[in-house]
Amino acid sequence: MPFRTRTAVSGAILATAAVLLCPAAAAARPAAAPGAPPGWSAAPAPADGAAPSAQDRPYFYLAGAPGTVMNDRLSLRNPGGRAVTVALRGSGGWLAFAAKEVTVPPRTRATVPFTVTVPPDAVPGDRSAELVATTDGTGRGAAGRDAVPVHLRVTGPVLAALTVENVSVRGRGGAAVIRYTLVNRGNTVLTPRVAVRADGLFGPVLRRAARTLPDRLAPGQSADLTETWDGPPGLDAVQVRLTATADGGAHGSATAAYTALPWGVVAGPAVLLAGAGGLVVVRRRRRTKGTGGGPVRGAAGAARPSEGEVADPAAELASTGSGARV
Repeated sequence: MPFRTRTAVSGAILATAAVLLCPAAAAARPAAAPGAPPGWSAAPAPADGAAPSAQDRPYFYLAGAPGTVMNDRLSLRNPGGRAVTVALRGSGGWLAFAAKEVTVPPRTRATVPFTVTVPPDAVPGDRSAELVATTDGTGRGAAGRDAVPVHLRVTGPVLAALTVENVSVRGRGGAAVIRYTLVNRGNTVLTPRVAVRADGLFGPVLRRAARTLPDRLAPGQSADLTETWDGPPGLDAVQVRLTATADGGAHGSATAAYTALPWGVVAGPAVLLAGAGGLVVVRRRRRTKGTGGGPVRGAAGAARPSEGEVADPAAELASTGSGARV
């Protein structure tokens, strides 16, 4: 893959960099690619030593260490019979053109320098961006847009690190749903693979081999994912483990507990406890009614019969100290 790594260029040199106009006959150039804007197109300039008409680079590829300034050139082709004014910009903050707008005469190719400045604290790894060229159709030339990909590699030690977080298991009908989060803790793009296993009180209940996920994770990126578990055990205490791996030695795992209990097992003890509690309340109320009223005593302290009881005449006479004589 051809690429060019350049040394830092001073601001003065960049400011005086001229837009190179290379007239050539339109018939001598290949036709514009399908889908290109009408009448003009953007592409990487030919590599050093290549013929001006050679289109040997479908995209830019640049590699450099943190703190490096690299430069390259974008080629704008206008095979039509009218001049075209093209606005230029980079999709990332690391990209800067020598000129933000260029007018390309008819049947001419303009070569515009641009720079890529890698911050000193940039993390090693891969980056992607675009060089975007647009015309609004006002004045001269037809409206259109063209974008050229830029693949950048920041060189340095590469760290592949992956973690599994926030694992939970919830039942749903006759299935269970395993939720988890994958986080790329390294500095390189990862394509994770995830394996699932679950072990109950009496042995394995789930074994799912590692499968490659459809999406990649950029450095620092996280993804919330789910796994559907059809037919989990109806009565068991299970530990579910997820293991994630990726190229470069990335490895991470995490577990979650899942307890499955049928409704009858849960409701039965609850009903028994409720019944036992009600029985205790009823017994306490009966005891309170049986001991709440005692015999009523008179002025001398003698106990008077309560309602419904038969008085003892002899006891009553003895309590008053007098009695009838016969």
